[in-house]
Amino acid sequence: MANKIPCMKVNEAVNTLTVCYEKIVKSNLKFKDMPSVMLWGPPGIGKSQLVRELAQQIESKTDKRVNVTDVRLILFNPVDLRGIPTSNPEKTLSVWLKPKIFDMDASGEVVNILFLDEISAAPQSVQAAAYQITLDRIIGEHKLPDNCIVIAAGNRVTDRSVAYKMPKALANRLMHIEIVPDFDSWCEWAVRSGINDKVISFLSFKRDYLNEDDLTSDDLAFPTPRTWEMVSNILNNVSSDMKFAYPLICGLIGSGPAIEFRSWLKIYKDLPDVESIFLGKEKRVPKDTDKLYALVNSMISYARDCNDVKKIANSLEYANNIPADFGCVLIRGYQSISEEFAKDLMKIPAYLKWLNTRGKLLNGIVR
Repeated sequence: MANKIPCMKVNEAVNTLTVCYEKIVKSNLKFKDMPSVMLWGPPGIGKSQLVRELAQQIESKTDKRVNVTDVRLILFNPVDLRGIPTSNPEKTLSVWLKPKIFDMDASGEVVNILFLDEISAAPQSVQAAAYQITLDRIIGEHKLPDNCIVIAAGNRVTDRSVAYKMPKALANRLMHIEIVPDFDSWCEWAVRSGINDKVISFLSFKRDYLNEDDLTSDDLAFPTPRTWEMVSNILNNVSSDMKFAYPLICGLIGSGPAIEFRSWLKIYKDLPDVESIFLGKEKRVPKDTDKLYALVNSMISYARDCNDVKKIANSLEYANNIPADFGCVLIRGYQSISEEFAKDLMKIPAYLKWLNTRGKLLNGIVR
């Protein structure tokens, strides 16, 4: 962006904001003492997902229930935000009925997040109506409860999407963060979220395809974290047969990336059987880099749904025989599955053996 504002990866923004809001909750402060946040970034970068991740982290750190109210401002006009006018019981004054978005649980066991999405795509009259919400936490007669966090998000004017330049008066009421794509943080989220292992392994090998940076292109279908999640949904829920799925995938990420993805999938035919690895029966290790990427991510996907400690231990014995850099990818993937899974790993001798012999490499991992 033209203005010098901080750039953060999705996980960095989640972690930073979690620390801020956790401190406010545990110090019995009010959220109005924290500036409202504005998340900038290109379409599909993961701004909405960031807010959902943030809500989960706040719940985990504070033991509060977090409710997210998602308001797409592009669908609103100023009257919608203020509510519908009606008369008071005496028929002497007009009053405004509270909009549903302000109907929040104000109890001490709850944290509310008011997420004003697509704010930069809203007409300036609607953005002007958001002034009071972002700074004073009110609009007209309606007031946000003290337990409400306000976060806005939108695309940049340079993204060639529907976006209006934000008025200075509104911009000055917000704390701005630009979200930038990053494969490592996306991969950690993808492992936790059940993204298809073939998508993860392809992007491990072709990281530039995670997000399309060419803002001058007129292509309607192009790769972003959001469209790769859609590709995963097709493979997981509709069909993994590429003869059927290819045109659908092409319509999500474009023909160029889709052709390369289809070609990549052919290497899976030559991989060692993942089930046999977890049963301790398979010892063969591929030599080709592309096959190692595919195998490691297939193992991570298998481990995510595996509750058998013996099988996990067998896979870790196998990990001690694969090249160290790919062992790092595997271990990092296992650690990302969940906090509970990561803790259980510490009980497995093969995992401790790997950490003892190769653990120093983890901090220098290059995916």
